[in-house]
Amino acid sequence: MTILVLGATGATGRLLVEELLHQEQKVKIVVRSRDRFPDFLTSHNQLTITEANLLDMSDFELQSQVQGCKAVISCLGHNLTFKGMFGHPRRLVSIATKRICEAIGKTSPKVPVKYILMNTTGNQNKLAGETVSIAQTMVLGLLRHLLPPHADNEEAADYLQSKFGINQKVIEWATVRPDSLINELSVTEYHVYSSPIRSAIFDAGQTSRINVAHFMSQLSIKHDLWKKWKGQMPVVYNA
Repeated sequence: MTILVLGATGATGRLLVEELLHQEQKVKIVVRSRDRFPDFLTSHNQLTITEANLLDMSDFELQSQVQGCKAVISCLGHNLTFKGMFGHPRRLVSIATKRICEAIGKTSPKVPVKYILMNTTGNQNKLAGETVSIAQTMVLGLLRHLLPPHADNEEAADYLQSKFGINQKVIEWATVRPDSLINELSVTEYHVYSSPIRSAIFDAGQTSRINVAHFMSQLSIKHDLWKKWKGQMPVVYNA
C-alpha cells in the first residue's frame, strides 16, 4: 500500500517524504516541479512523482492519485509572503482536503483511508471542549478575519470533524497541531497531548518540523498509535 503526501515540497513535507522512504514505505507526491527535490529523492524507487498543480487536477486525476493509498498526509500550507497569505487560492488547504476526501470516497476503499492533516495549535478542538482566554479569543478572531491562512486551517479541520464521524468506513482522520515551528537536523524527544498545555498566542512552545514529520509518519504506519489518535487533534511539543 502507498502513502500520498500533499505539500511535499514544503519545509515539513520534504522531511516527511524522507522519513517515509527511510521507513521503506511507498510514497506518491504531487508537485509543480520535481526540480525542487534533490536527486537522491527523485531517483528513489519507492517514490512516484506527479508534476501538476493539485487544485487544477480533474476529479478523475485525483481519484487515480488516491487509488490504492492507505493514507493521505497533508502538509499543505501558505507561503509566508504577501502573495502566499493574501493571494489565490485563499482556501488551498480546505479545498484540497475536501476534494481529496471526495476522491477517496469515489474509489470505495475496502478499509478506511487515513487522512492526516497538519494544522496549528491556534486552532481549537471545540468538540473536545477546548477553551482559551478572552484575550486569546480576541486575537484569534482578528487572525481569522485578517489572515486567510488561519481561517483556511480552521475550515479544513472543521470539515474533517463534521463530515467523518467515529464509525466512518471510508475515511478516518487525525489533525496534528504543532506549536511554533523550528528547524532541527534530526528527530529529538517530543511529547504529544490531546489538547494544548500552553497558550498558542501568549506562551507558545516549540516544535521542530522534523519531529512533526516523524510523528505523522508513525501515525500512518503504526496501528496502535493510529488507534490512539484517530478522530482527535493531537498537539506536538518538543521535549
